Amino acid sequence: MIMIDTISNKKELSSEQRDELLKILKARFEKNMNYHEGLEWTKVQAKLEANTEKMWSLNEMERTGGEPDVVDHDKNTDEYIFYDCTGESPKGRRSVCYDREGLESRKEHKPENSAIDMAAEMGIEVLTEEY
Repeated sequence: MIMIDTISNKKELSSEQRDELLKILKARFEKNMNYHEGLEWTKVQAKLEANTEKMWSLNEMERTGGEPDVVDHDKNTDEYIFYDCTGESPKGRRSVCYDREGLESRKEHKPENSAIDMAAEMGIEVLTEEY
């Protein structure tokens, strides 16, 4: 369960949730070193710890069945780039339309959400062919 401060509505995790997420991400990083050529976990962790909202977004990716893993570092922005590295669509993100237009055009068996809306709620971007 995600604990969100309901008074300020900030997207923050408890210290226990942050520690657990960092443990998961570090284990995944070490397991898949071929994705991280030239990257150091200590630098990735320091950036994550400095940005609680990004940690919250990664936790949302994890919570909904994704397996976020760092795959690149943008030297211009000094940001680490994470992708879901699952073999198939995460269970928590199936049976959705791509965008709001597609969702609203459905007459029967209408999904509850769209991929674009879900990504916005998580504070992430949908991977496109341009990336």
